[in-house]
Amino acid sequence: MNGPTSQGSRFSKWHIEPQREEEQEAWLVTYLDMLTLLLVMLVIMLAMAGKGDGKQIEQAQLASTALQIADGPSASPDLSATPIPLIAALPTPPIEAEPSGADVPETLSDMALGDDIEVIVNEGSISFRISSEILFGSGRAELEDAGLDVIDRLVPTLAASRYRIIVEGHTDNLPIQTERFPSNWELSASRASSVVRYLQLAGIEATRLSATGYADTRPIADNREDRGRASNRRVELIMQTEPDKP
Repeated sequence: MNGPTSQGSRFSKWHIEPQREEEQEAWLVTYLDMLTLLLVMLVIMLAMAGKGDGKQIEQAQLASTALQIADGPSASPDLSATPIPLIAALPTPPIEAEPSGADVPETLSDMALGDDIEVIVNEGSISFRISSEILFGSGRAELEDAGLDVIDRLVPTLAASRYRIIVEGHTDNLPIQTERFPSNWELSASRASSVVRYLQLAGIEATRLSATGYADTRPIADNREDRGRASNRRVELIMQTEPDKP
């Protein structure tokens, strides 16, 4: 009678009952709970860091989903479920917009173009109007030194854009008849071409440039007065602020 009992008591301290399945998985539940709390903190931090980038609603939904997971039952979650897309919560770098016509005047206002250049802002373009008397001698189409200095002030502004630059030559209504310039048409076209050639030498791409002579067909003042005729003798550099429409 005492044999089996004493044997059982002798080896009872060495006998280890197999752990139940619930006790074996207890550490996994605790580990997953910790990961869930870390996930909640990460999503909330990303949501706070992404303010102002247009993704607040999506990030708030992710934070709410993470909080629901954290507040749910502590049972072992379904590891096969679709993971929360953390990449979608990352703030997206802002996309730099193309420079528009509305932005160019603000840049020009900060530049010292001088009183010799009149700036006219139009829809889709900006005109730089320069008196021909500053650029050229009377009845001539070669740029004077003073005219070169004026155009040099414009070159950085023109080079900053990649759109077209149209150079227009204009005269008054007084006729001209020389061997080189039989009329104001040839004179205005030659003056515009001289400006275009100098812009190309200054580094402006030739594909962006064009020259046109309008003679006295587009006056901006009364040709019956000396002051009006002086205003009509001009060169205009028109810089587009929008791409060409197909």
